[in-house]
Amino acid sequence: MKLLRYGPPGQEKPGLLDADGQIRDLSGVVPDPAGEVLSDEGLARLAALDPTTLPMVGGDPRLGPPVAGMKNFVCIGLNYADHAAETGAAIPKEPIVFLKSLGALQGPNDDVEIAPDSVKTDWEVELAVIIGTRAKRVSEADAMAHVAGYAVCNDVSEREWQAERGGTWDKGKGHDTFGPLGPWLVTRDEVPDPQNLSMFCEVDGHRYQDGSTRTMIFGVEKLVSYVSHFITLHPGDVISTGTPPGVGLGQKPPVYLKVGQTIRLGIQGLGEQTQKTVQG
Repeated sequence: MKLLRYGPPGQEKPGLLDADGQIRDLSGVVPDPAGEVLSDEGLARLAALDPTTLPMVGGDPRLGPPVAGMKNFVCIGLNYADHAAETGAAIPKEPIVFLKSLGALQGPNDDVEIAPDSVKTDWEVELAVIIGTRAKRVSEADAMAHVAGYAVCNDVSEREWQAERGGTWDKGKGHDTFGPLGPWLVTRDEVPDPQNLSMFCEVDGHRYQDGSTRTMIFGVEKLVSYVSHFITLHPGDVISTGTPPGVGLGQKPPVYLKVGQTIRLGIQGLGEQTQKTVQG
């Protein structure tokens, strides 16, 4: 099942994608993909619906982030062995955890802002894990029971702010528009092996990232369990699990985003995003 939210920013309605790729309106069934709706029981009730009985949404509406009610936008750094190698970093002994501002969250195809003082804005295609039920100090064996599903995330990053301005990574990760999420929440049952998904990112048609979740250092079970020992995870929370090689920072010489470019990225079975870069 593929859940989504559509409509203008702040006015999104819940929907699902039917077998023909058409958006069906869920607003008569649930208020939003949030809270209890994301539990196994809540998702089972939605899965039992006949999509053809739901109103079809016409046109080409904007897609918002596919979940609502997020409390924590958690990211994992240097979680792909081949990405760590391209940056010259050592393989982490434990997951590197940082937080992305909730203000960075946006729809999958919304514009990405290049700030006036930005000189190193970069792209990162990532597998996002969406939490379905509260997780606090859960074991790895129980971790997947707390996962509602998965989505595509672009962990947009300003490298100068991240690495050259002192302090933590957060300031390079939390700018407005730096967290495109979606297009859909693909439920856990449709992704039997999250550690075997191909993924890519292109800028102006040039493919920079062409990787796979197979090279993740810490897998989904480990990450959900690990993060839950430090941050209680709630329905709708996201863990963005790191990026494969091919980021702008890793090019020789480095390549960074400029105003007027097009970013296209996607993950096998989870859909694609397309963003335009604009002046922030």
